[in-house]
Amino acid sequence: MVLITKKKLIKITWISILVFLLIVITFPKWITVFYPQPHRDLVINSACQQNIDPYLVFAIIRAESKYQTNAESPLGAKGLMQIMPKTGAWIAEQQGIEEFTPNMLHDPDTNIQFGCWYLASLNQEFEGRLPLVIAAYNAGRGQVREWLLDGKWDGTSHQLEKIPFEETRIYTKNVMKNYEAYLAIYK
Repeated sequence: MVLITKKKLIKITWISILVFLLIVITFPKWITVFYPQPHRDLVINSACQQNIDPYLVFAIIRAESKYQTNAESPLGAKGLMQIMPKTGAWIAEQQGIEEFTPNMLHDPDTNIQFGCWYLASLNQEFEGRLPLVIAAYNAGRGQVREWLLDGKWDGTSHQLEKIPFEETRIYTKNVMKNYEAYLAIYK
């Protein structure tokens, strides 16, 4: 039988308290390694201009490109927020930007501005319903509208398992978890 002396018990207790305090005190500092805020000023400025939460933008950037400005998907989506060239051209046209080229999507300023504008457009269309906005960012607004009209998914976070596309289902869950993490860490 192992006996723990009162002195050892006190020492173990103090060590446990110190470790706990160290974790609590440094929690926001070390967790930010996994949830950074790249291009913070660009994100905050663009998000505020479009009246969307910058932490949602960071959550999407984390899911889409893992913060890599030169990221490019096999389908051709480009930059931090992985915008398709066709979508980028449409956004440029909507904003009155002439001489748009797909390579502009690798520029963080352009990519974040376009991504925030697009999120704001989706947010308006889907009346701020976050799961719908996120799913539409991935699958397209027309696809999400079709799911709603056909009754395949009700657009709630409680019914994410009913999103018909597996990629969009996984993506939406991932972005929502990222978003929750950003809010817990930074707000």
